[in-house]
Amino acid sequence: MLVISTRDFRANQTKFLDMVNNGEDIVLKSREKGSFKLVPVKEEDTIINKRDIMAELKGALQQVKDHMDGKIQLKSAEALLDELRVCSL
Repeated sequence: MLVISTRDFRANQTKFLDMVNNGEDIVLKSREKGSFKLVPVKEEDTIINKRDIMAELKGALQQVKDHMDGKIQLKSAEALLDELRVCSL
C-alpha cells in the first residue's frame, strides 16, 4: 500500500490513477481532511446515466397516462415504499 500526500496526488494524478487502475492500493492523506483510499469504480457499483433516468421517467409517465385512461391500477404510495425497503436490504 502506498500512502501519498494531497500535494503529491495533485502533481501526479495520472500516475496514481493508473496505479490504482492496475490494482495498487493507494491512500491519500490530508492533514485537514483525514485519509482516503483510492479505488476504481466497478460495474457492480452502478452509476446511473442520464439515458437510463430518462427511460425510467418516460416509463413512469406512461404508467400515469395508462392509469388516467383506466388501463391500469397504480400502486399505493405505501406499496411503493415497501418495495423500496425490500430493495435496500
